[in-house]
Amino acid sequence: MKALVYTAPETLEYDTVPHPGDAADLQAGDVLIRIDSVGICGSDMHAYLGHDSRRPAPIILGHEAAGVVIGGDEDGRRVTVNPLVTCGRCRWCTGGRQNLCAHRQIISMPPRAGAFAEWLTMPLENLSTIPEHISFAQASLAEPIACGWHAVQLASDTLWKTLSEVRALVIGGGPIGVGAALSLRCHGTGKVLLVEPSELRRDYLASQGELDVRSPDAPEAQQGFDLVIDCVGYAATRAQASRVVEPGGLIMHIGLAEAEGGLDTRRMTLQEIGFIGTYTYTPKEFRDVVSAIADGRLGKLEWIEQRSLADGAQAFADIRAGRVAAPKIILNP
Repeated sequence: MKALVYTAPETLEYDTVPHPGDAADLQAGDVLIRIDSVGICGSDMHAYLGHDSRRPAPIILGHEAAGVVIGGDEDGRRVTVNPLVTCGRCRWCTGGRQNLCAHRQIISMPPRAGAFAEWLTMPLENLSTIPEHISFAQASLAEPIACGWHAVQLASDTLWKTLSEVRALVIGGGPIGVGAALSLRCHGTGKVLLVEPSELRRDYLASQGELDVRSPDAPEAQQGFDLVIDCVGYAATRAQASRVVEPGGLIMHIGLAEAEGGLDTRRMTLQEIGFIGTYTYTPKEFRDVVSAIADGRLGKLEWIEQRSLADGAQAFADIRAGRVAAPKIILNP
């Protein structure tokens, strides 16, 4: 089969690789999926730049996938893929927090190849059916949106206000940030503001007409937020979150761009500001997002650009150079 293979920093090769259905070690319970759409994630970009030791070259990246099951009892089923494979036995899995499973595997990290390919194998339990009126490209957005959805769920359980009373700031207009903002809106949050430094990206999102998008320097973004979701994770964005969050408020931290710096721990301590790191989502939350997509509760989901998988290397280069207005590029094998 054809696949886009990460071979070295800033190097991707469109090449022929073994078909996963031919592998002798195909695990019991796995099914074969013909990939239709797969999104480029920020974590794929980290690997592409050589910044992710968890994704060593050579490897097939990509984990935001949708397609059709081929063969067996599920033949022809239209699905989107939860890429997080867990053990189902540990205390985290049995306690409903499967995203913290110590034995978790994610496609695009060894030992599981990713979805920048024509075919993928996955456990049947990791698949969610998508209705005919939802495109594969829209369905592939379930994974990045689920990250923000999980953050909103955690925040709702922690805040001393109901979400309908909350003023929320989302930092970062990439797919995680857009997904978080749409999830906040879907959960009935009182006020949601999204900030994005790129004028190209801001103008694109504003043209969609679904979210209030501003520059990080805009007066509206400077103070008074009960909840801040940092979807970038630089020291500068953590500093902004520390500065604008209200006393008694909450910072949710999804971004993984930079490990250290930025938090004003003195202010957080004196004003009882909470901070929660948030990682992926539970299987239930993933399914809930798929249902919300199917019901139209997350909007039109048109903030994407589609390209051929064969042109994937150029897509990565364009994202790297800041030439892409859409938050998400979807590759089609």
